Amino acid sequence: MGSRRDFLKKSFLLAGATALGNSALGKALASTLEISIDNYPPLVDNYPGKKPLILHVDRPPVLETPKKYFDRAITPNDAFFLRWHLANIPTEIDTNKWRLKIQGNVEKPVELSLDDLKTKFEPVSYYAVLQCSGNGRAFYQKTKTATGTQWTYGGMGNALWTGVRLSDVLRYAGVKIDSIEVVFDGLDSAPYPKTPDVIRSLHIDKCLYEDLILAYEMNGEPLSLLNGFPLRLVVPGWYATHWIKSLSTITVLNKHFRNFWMDKAYHIPANAYHCMVPKEKNIEKRIVTFMNVKSVIAKPEDGAVFKKDEIIKLAGVAFDKGYGIKAVLLSFDNGKTWKPAYLGPELGKYSFREWFYYYKPERKGNIKILVKAINKIDEEQPYESGWNPGGYMWNGLDSITIKIV
Repeated sequence: MGSRRDFLKKSFLLAGATALGNSALGKALASTLEISIDNYPPLVDNYPGKKPLILHVDRPPVLETPKKYFDRAITPNDAFFLRWHLANIPTEIDTNKWRLKIQGNVEKPVELSLDDLKTKFEPVSYYAVLQCSGNGRAFYQKTKTATGTQWTYGGMGNALWTGVRLSDVLRYAGVKIDSIEVVFDGLDSAPYPKTPDVIRSLHIDKCLYEDLILAYEMNGEPLSLLNGFPLRLVVPGWYATHWIKSLSTITVLNKHFRNFWMDKAYHIPANAYHCMVPKEKNIEKRIVTFMNVKSVIAKPEDGAVFKKDEIIKLAGVAFDKGYGIKAVLLSFDNGKTWKPAYLGPELGKYSFREWFYYYKPERKGNIKILVKAINKIDEEQPYESGWNPGGYMWNGLDSITIKIV
């Protein structure tokens, strides 16, 4: 395994080169199948440019960030989670040939190179959380196991995304006044013809008037192939289902777009708590969009042992859909009382907000610690999330138990 890993790391070309991936990523994926994590060690380190991540599926790559990385506001690129839907992901892209196509209901269809995007449009940067809508799905098992990857904490990360405003690119092509939706398609594809391509759409108003960008950099570095090179759609405050990777085509429509990924996939009960009773019938549903308020404890690890009167630093992150975090609270008595944590700098309304707290235990034994976040419109993290069959939008309270000796 070591020699294979070393080969992959040495062979993989960085995401700024003319041709990327150039066999390394392809070789990492070529002989793999869709295999459950049950048949693999929890951590794998054979993905180019990545530290050991928690493996869920090998092909397409679905890997989770270990919880320890959420003790800081910015998630390192080499520890950032991966979630591809289709097995045939791009392993080599020639930037001399790649073009972003803007077509459909526009005055002048255009094709833009990566250099065009960098030179013809004003660059912008946002810190924004990217989170899979199924992050935390494993915790729904308390009610009933939900279908899909059993993410725990690490189907998320926060990065500084740099690129150009989607609205600037659309206006450059001349969006016609009767336009209704914008459709986004990437370079990944399915191994079987009947498997629906991952194509998503957004309302024209969201595309023209909100903080969406076409990102070519992540934390100051070119996007890697695994995280969406050469260009990825960034939809701050929304779950990752709309953040199309390796973007290749933008199509403006004067009608509503219909396909599997918009009509059936990633839907939740259309009520205030996006929940239902298992086997409940005739439930109205809506598509997953904005994220809910959430926090996690990254340090110390669950089960850590400390001495009585030792000062313990607790740390983690909190975030929401874009209002910003007002407070993070901790409880050491199972929710009877709550103490405010210290908040780190605010990097932007879409970013992780780092928090920390110094705790001095006064008794021996096991101590359970709960954390919850409150945003600036007073939305509060619930004790548990109500169940839904897709296992989406989990934001129940996180907890750890430490032992004091």
